[in-house]
Amino acid sequence: MCGIIGYVGKKEAYEILIKGLERLEYRGYDSAGVALLSNNVISVYKKKGKVAELKNFIQKTPKGNIGIAHTRWATHGSPSDKNAHPQLSNSGNIAIVHNGIIENYLAIKEVLIKKGYKFKSDTDTEVLVNLIEDIRINGSKKLNLDEAVRLALQKVTGAYAILVLLKDEPDTVVIAKMGSPVVLGIGKEEFFIASDATPIIEYTNKVIYLEDEEMAIIKTNRESNKITIKTINNKIKNPNIHTIKTKIEELEKGGFKHFMLKEIFEQPHAIKDSILGRIKNGKVRMEEIGEYKNNLLNAKRIIILACGTSFHAGLESKYFFEEYSHIPVLVEYASEFRYRKPVIYKDDVVVAISQSGETADTLAAVKLAKEQGATIFSLCNVVGSSISRIAHVPIYTFAGPEIGVASTKAFTTQIAVLLLLCLFIASEKRLLSNKKIQNILTEFENIPQKIEQILLEDKSVKEIALKLYEMQNFIYLGRGYGFPLALEGALKLKEISYIHAEGYTAGEMKHGLLALVDKNMPVLFIANKGSSYEKVVSNIMEVKARNGIVISLITKGDARIKKIVDYVIEIPETSDVMLPFVASIPLQLLAYHIALLRGCEIDKPRNLAKSVTVE
Repeated sequence: MCGIIGYVGKKEAYEILIKGLERLEYRGYDSAGVALLSNNVISVYKKKGKVAELKNFIQKTPKGNIGIAHTRWATHGSPSDKNAHPQLSNSGNIAIVHNGIIENYLAIKEVLIKKGYKFKSDTDTEVLVNLIEDIRINGSKKLNLDEAVRLALQKVTGAYAILVLLKDEPDTVVIAKMGSPVVLGIGKEEFFIASDATPIIEYTNKVIYLEDEEMAIIKTNRESNKITIKTINNKIKNPNIHTIKTKIEELEKGGFKHFMLKEIFEQPHAIKDSILGRIKNGKVRMEEIGEYKNNLLNAKRIIILACGTSFHAGLESKYFFEEYSHIPVLVEYASEFRYRKPVIYKDDVVVAISQSGETADTLAAVKLAKEQGATIFSLCNVVGSSISRIAHVPIYTFAGPEIGVASTKAFTTQIAVLLLLCLFIASEKRLLSNKKIQNILTEFENIPQKIEQILLEDKSVKEIALKLYEMQNFIYLGRGYGFPLALEGALKLKEISYIHAEGYTAGEMKHGLLALVDKNMPVLFIANKGSSYEKVVSNIMEVKARNGIVISLITKGDARIKKIVDYVIEIPETSDVMLPFVASIPLQLLAYHIALLRGCEIDKPRNLAKSVTVE
């Protein structure tokens, strides 16, 4: 979940690297560091804390046209100066930055210690850089850096995206990938390397995505720059150059205090973009399905694999897939799926959901399902991501970059595209009449406008936050489509405000949950006028009878609930299937305003990072 960036070219590298680290900081912010190679000297600067701490630490702008940099999310070794990257080999001749985990680092470390190597950090990365050095200098002849890296990687297990410098080869950067993402930006007589495209798009829109077990060797001199792609088994590859469409302004806050708030307010536009071209003349068009149309229509079941917020989007989709397309749906935590013996049939369709398309657990689960013959659909926001590339059918949400660690617009756009996929099946199999589908689509196309109405009521949500931000616990309850929303609302609150919050189905309230209710327990109900309305009203009365503080999301104009609860947030009237789009917005806003009042780091909550690229 760390962020890595490198530059090779004729410009001064430092400013490019620092700006890149700031763009990548959502991937980790425990420490940061830079290494620059100039005049056969590697200069390393690193500091515990955020990138701003590193900038303050570096008093004088260092020089160099080649450099690598890193922002860390700690795995092996606590956040500290010594554990920050870049890590150096014992001789100081080799510098490395690394995203991932080397699983067999302890065994390798023991061997290296016996050879006399000393270790200054607690990281697996320092072990890897010393392994590279040992292989390079202790054979029958001294090896080039790329060959030493290639042979070293044959001895390690785990995940890695690495950038490596050697002071004796001042014209070379070596990059390698296994499990963790790397993208190479191709500029005019310059190259950019990063964990994702966000630091690159300012300079170029031409990129190469490295595949697992691939290396890139970039060499530069006064006359020309050259890039070579090969596997760690030494097979030369011809790279495919892709064009990315992200615009630089999408990576700025645009006048908002936080990226999260900006992304909440972007949801009407993001949903429009995600359904654009997929609804035509009252029908659903999913042209990306192509030759796998029959696999989808003949599926005996759908297995959804996801983590975190994407898992909640999958849970929402289970309701409408089973109601409208009559296909049984299993929603599985990707992090658990591969660690049991899952039963997978060749006529299963697996839908992998991941905003980044790089979530390590989801990627590993997809590989397992694909090996066992399932048809893989992916639903990602990042074009060209690893999960998208491994899927038979990559589908994109087009939400635009999501920088805030707590996912917002990714959630609603994922549900939007999943609903369209469901309606496509229902239409093709004639499970719903054309009129029914048109009615759903008409309401669907009005959802962005309804969200805009909710956003205009932000002030009323803020007023509730002022009353409750000092609470230490919250319960979120819902039924039907409201149940996954309860899970997601609780997740948003705990992620950014550090308040303990749990989501439950309201029907389970009497099975233990009521024991927690007292005058100090806020309970938030998703209580719209839907199919479960009367049941939810009964649940509210049970909480009020025990002196609980009740906040309810209600359909606009609902006087009945308004009389019996402490606080209400009104949402426009919608059908059950459209509830997730309108109800998720005030839940996100409530979490945001509570976190703001508590003085929390909203875009970069402690201990979390945006893309979970390690298991």
